[in-house]
Amino acid sequence: MIPQDPLAQLPAEVVSTSFDLLLIALGIAILVVVVAIHGAGIRRISRSFAGRWVHVTTDTPRWRVELLFASVIAQLVIVHLVEAMIWALPLYWLNLIPDFSAATFFAAEAYTTLGEGAVRLPMSWRQLGPIIAVSGLFTFGWTSSVLVYVMTQFGTLDTRHAERKKAAETDAA
Repeated sequence: MIPQDPLAQLPAEVVSTSFDLLLIALGIAILVVVVAIHGAGIRRISRSFAGRWVHVTTDTPRWRVELLFASVIAQLVIVHLVEAMIWALPLYWLNLIPDFSAATFFAAEAYTTLGEGAVRLPMSWRQLGPIIAVSGLFTFGWTSSVLVYVMTQFGTLDTRHAERKKAAETDAA
């Protein structure tokens, strides 16, 4: 028995629009812009953190260190929200999703790989969803590397605190 072609079960519109090179090129161009903006934002956040971190010592109040961490997290979230809005702009300008808020919601869902919800692109533009998701995967991976760097610095500070405590205990004994 010959297996049935899965494409034969799909509506003709789905099959005929399954690979649009111009649309994919547009998506890749926007992806490159988003990743470039992410790179600029990440570099700025990393430089800002490093510039502040050099002043942190074991005498720095814990709340200041925690505030620095919260600041990094807030900045990273803002960069990602801006990137979701960048994806929303062409969706809105091309009238694919006529409401900017809905376009932003769709872009954020795709960007975070949450998936399609109530807001959908027209069938002929559906390839943009996975491209938006790929840009989110790239940028969230990059963000993770920054968080590893930041947490490594925190670990080093915690080690210095422990060494200082141990030295104080040894001196007291």
